[in-house]
Amino acid sequence: MPNPERLTLTYHVYACATALAAPFVKRKIRKKMLAAQIAPARINERFGAATAPRPQGKLIWIHTVSVGEFLSVLELITDLTTQGTVLVTTTTATAAALAAQRLAPECIHQYAPLDTPQATRKFLSHWQPDLAIFVESEIWPNQIVQAHHRHITLALINARLSARSLEKWAKLPKTARALLSRFDVILAQADITRHALEALGAPSTRSRTSGDMKAASNPLPFDAAQAKKMREQFAERPVWVASSTHPGEEEKVLQAHKIVSEQNANSLLVLVPRHPDRAETLMDQLRGDGWHVAQRSTGDLITKDTQVYLADTLGETGLWYHLAPIVFVAGSFTPVGGHNPYEPAHFGCAILTGPLYANFELAYGNMLAEDACIEVQDASDLGRTVADLLTSPRLQQLQTSAHKFVRSTANTRTDVMQALVHLLETKPS
Repeated sequence: MPNPERLTLTYHVYACATALAAPFVKRKIRKKMLAAQIAPARINERFGAATAPRPQGKLIWIHTVSVGEFLSVLELITDLTTQGTVLVTTTTATAAALAAQRLAPECIHQYAPLDTPQATRKFLSHWQPDLAIFVESEIWPNQIVQAHHRHITLALINARLSARSLEKWAKLPKTARALLSRFDVILAQADITRHALEALGAPSTRSRTSGDMKAASNPLPFDAAQAKKMREQFAERPVWVASSTHPGEEEKVLQAHKIVSEQNANSLLVLVPRHPDRAETLMDQLRGDGWHVAQRSTGDLITKDTQVYLADTLGETGLWYHLAPIVFVAGSFTPVGGHNPYEPAHFGCAILTGPLYANFELAYGNMLAEDACIEVQDASDLGRTVADLLTSPRLQQLQTSAHKFVRSTANTRTDVMQALVHLLETKPS
């Protein structure tokens, strides 16, 4: 186990404040999860109460917040099942639903405990993990400190911190050092992140750059029979996809589609909301605006009059990437931080993004430099770009560059797996 820095007054204030706030936070979380139609029994998982027994033998806990983080480590989770039982925790209902679809049967899924002393203590007492793995920017003080106190090996993988997070932690250097010094290994996406974490106090002897695991993930799966059926419905129409849209972005995407439709008659937009539970609201909006819409979840067929296809299902993003030549990766017209460009790149799509992609700044920066994607500034720019690409040789150039880029990205999964196995093998009895 690493020799940690002393815990600070700031940490103790945080621990006390989260303990006192726990009853109020519980009520808020319970109300939110009930509204999302999550089973009441499973809601208690957020408060540390397990809904499954702990199996015998080694147990590896890997925490991912939402869909993007979960998908980035899905193959790694499968690899880790050779070392023991894998417990996966997520925070969002969407990620939980995807975990139910995609996790291997031998894995266990639970909602992540809140970072309160009470929930963390109850969670760790039940599961007693041999290894706790936090993904990307998950630095939860109570969980880190309590896990270390129980001699649980700690790893931070695919580490990434936004400029805002780095600025926040830079104001609390002693607390950052105390927390980061408790990790047995820190694997960063890029050198710039590793250097920033080391400047905050991460021991250089336990930190290294592993690359971005999102790039190392396998292509998203899709159903070949569904692909054939949908291709027949598309009937060689000009098609483009707006993927992982958030509130406020659909209006801009639809403005863009008007421009596309004016220049490319009979064009079809496949609209894929990040959260399918917004479908009812989106259908009202689309019909209210006068669009001819077909809805995936209700089994609507695409006809010659369909202008927008609302793909409001989980786990089918790979299908749309397989079928469409052009993908606008949303979450980049609102301050969400962008979404994964590697996924459509695996399918050789021409990739477009808005200007707000802080969470994937390195990826998009590299792709723009390699002419593997295009940055658009607003709805008009998006519409003109899609319309032009549909009839331009530039489309194939972008598709080829995107596929070449993702194939050239080093597969880091083996290196990460080796580092984690080493931690398990060298863990004191």
